Amino acid sequence: MKLNRLNTVSWLDSQLLYHAQPRLGREGLNLLSPGSPYVCVGYFQDVDQEVDVELCRQQGIPIFRREVGGGAVYLDGEQLFYQLIIHRDNPLVPHGWEAFYRRFLQAPIAAYQALGIPAEYRPVNDIVAHGRKVSGNGAAEIGDYLVLVGNLIVDFDYENMARVLKVPDEKFRDKLYQTLRDNLSTVRREIGTAPPREELWDLMAEEFSKVLGPMDTVTEVDEEWRAEVENLAQTMLTDEWLYKRRGRPGDRKVTIRAGVEVRQKMYKAPGGLIRLIAELRDGRLGAVSFSGDFFFYPSEKLVDLEAALVGVRPEDAEQVIGRFYEQHGIESPGVTPADLAHVLV
Repeated sequence: MKLNRLNTVSWLDSQLLYHAQPRLGREGLNLLSPGSPYVCVGYFQDVDQEVDVELCRQQGIPIFRREVGGGAVYLDGEQLFYQLIIHRDNPLVPHGWEAFYRRFLQAPIAAYQALGIPAEYRPVNDIVAHGRKVSGNGAAEIGDYLVLVGNLIVDFDYENMARVLKVPDEKFRDKLYQTLRDNLSTVRREIGTAPPREELWDLMAEEFSKVLGPMDTVTEVDEEWRAEVENLAQTMLTDEWLYKRRGRPGDRKVTIRAGVEVRQKMYKAPGGLIRLIAELRDGRLGAVSFSGDFFFYPSEKLVDLEAALVGVRPEDAEQVIGRFYEQHGIESPGVTPADLAHVLV
């Protein structure tokens, strides 16, 4: 496996490089950080509901939709990214997503501990210290490869994070800012200083090598890799990709005519926020659309699940969803069929 120690790259490369590797059939571990700030939204999220798009445009802050689930986050060069791309048949890959996180998050946990920070794993995908999150992580399936992305948070811009997210009013924004301060910490906050960047890269490489085995170090992006990044940019920088899942916030029911209504609902499951837009015709579901900051594997099966619910009575949805999970081997950590059915009734 290659250790791609790329250090500081463009904000776009910090996302597209790991999206390109599975498409090229390449395993690898990337260590890098973005050269400028941007907002990154989860695969299943609705950008208009989660992000203050107009503010980002005014401030020149790019917005990018990744192929990994989870929530919207403000990213910058004070976060050191690790990105693991590994084939599903690699003997290092355990069965089940929680086991996957547990195994490969050993490395950043050990790195934090080496810095004197008592980090520990918290299911499904967080690393915490003193009860506060110190690393955000997500995983996805891209082709035959599993991808883990996460960060060593050296410092964090709480104010800009609170500014770029869409909120109902300034009072809510103030509460969001304080909640971020109370529940998310950094290397600098925990130990009062930030070690030199090269020392942190060395530490991360050392700890990952204990989990992954010896790796050959690469420091540049080769021509084939660069060509695939540029190819992906043609799709992943379009409005069609960025705004592909759309909806409207809040719980609402609009009757179109007798027997026909449109429902909009939200529900906070342990594994994330679930948003729903659904049509109901004569007591049966019509078009169904789920969005939110949850994880769902394989991700492309969410569209199939939505299709499978068409024609189903809402009270029967949990049973249908449960069967779909069994038939397709669905995993959605912290989100059960009952959770998805909850927003349908």
